[in-house]
Parts: sequence; C-alpha cells; structure tokens
Amino acid sequence: ALPISTLRESRSASDNGWSALLYDGNTFYHTTSYDIHLVDRGGGGASFAAGMIYGILSGFDLQKTGEFAVAASALKQTILGDFNLVDLKEVYSLMGGNTSGRVQR
Repeated sequence: ALPISTLRESRSASDNGWSALLYDGNTFYHTTSYDIHLVDRGGGGASFAAGMIYGILSGFDLQKTGEFAVAASALKQTILGDFNLVDLKEVYSLMGGNTSGRVQR
C-alpha cells in the first residue's frame, strides 16, 4: 500500500489550498499547492484517485504521479457537477505552471 493524503487548506468556504503528500517508504513527496476557488468539491477525491491511477499506468515516477493527480483534482473542483470534464492538455498546462496563482476555468 502506498500512503497518500490530499491536503486541503480551508481559507474560506469558497477558497482553498489543495495539494497532496505521498510516501514511498523512504521519501515523502509534497506536490505543488494550488489556490482554488471552489465551484463544486464533489468528485475531487475521485478525480485525485483517477489521476493517481493514470500516473501509475503511464509509468510516471511518484512525484509526477502526485503532481498529475493533484492538478486534475484541483481543476475538477472548479467545475459544477460530479464529472471531471478537463482534458489532458489542461492538466499538463496547469502542471507546467500555467496559472496566475489561482486555478481558473
């Protein structure tokens, strides 16, 4: 089992920090932290889990897997409804730093 935890920093009811902490038995990995304006938290955890699965199946190292998962999940929380409607390009763009300090859609 791989110990993983998402980290939510509640700044207000609508504004949160979002990151994750992962541990491989030897090293802790802390992902980028995103400032998000929440539209709908529903599906955020499922999007994180799906991002982890995608990263593992894609052969990413643990740090990149966590970065992908937290970026996909951060984007999901800016979308109304349970489904993450972003594409890979949007996730990679956010991972690459394409944000002005806040996740925007």
